[in-house]
Amino acid sequence: MESTFQLSKEAAVTDRKWHVIDATGVPLGRLATQVAHLIRGKHKPTFTPHVDCGDFVVVINASKVVLKGKKLQDKQYHSHSGYIGGIKSVSAAEMLEKHPERMIRLAVKRMVKRGALGHQIIKKLKVYPGAEHPHSAQQPQQVVLH
Repeated sequence: MESTFQLSKEAAVTDRKWHVIDATGVPLGRLATQVAHLIRGKHKPTFTPHVDCGDFVVVINASKVVLKGKKLQDKQYHSHSGYIGGIKSVSAAEMLEKHPERMIRLAVKRMVKRGALGHQIIKKLKVYPGAEHPHSAQQPQQVVLH
C-alpha cells in the first residue's frame, strides 16, 4: 500500500531558493499571483499544504508596476484605526507614488493563506521600489513572468 508523500519541516528549510522578479511593466495582479505561487511552494513537486515549503522572492522596481484600466483612479486602499470614524482611504495612484512596495505586499498577502502559516510565508517576500536590493549574497535567480 502506497502512502502519500508529506514533506517534513526540517527538509523544507534546507530546500529554499531565492528568486528575483522585475516588476517593470507587469500588471499588479499577474505579479502577485506568480509571487504567491513561489513563496507558497506550489511550483515544487514536494509541495505539502501544511508546511512552509516555498522559496524566497525579491521583487525589484516595484514603483514601475502597472494597473490596467481605471484602477489607478478608482481603486482604494482602506485602513481603520479602531476608533469611531477612524477609516482612512488612499487611492491606488497615491499608494503607488508613496509606498509601491506596500501595494505589492498587500496584493500578495491577500492571496496567501490566513493564519500562522500565512504569517510565516509572507515573511519570505522582499519588495524594493528601485532596482537595487541587499540580497545578492544569496545568489537569487532571475524569474521571467509569463
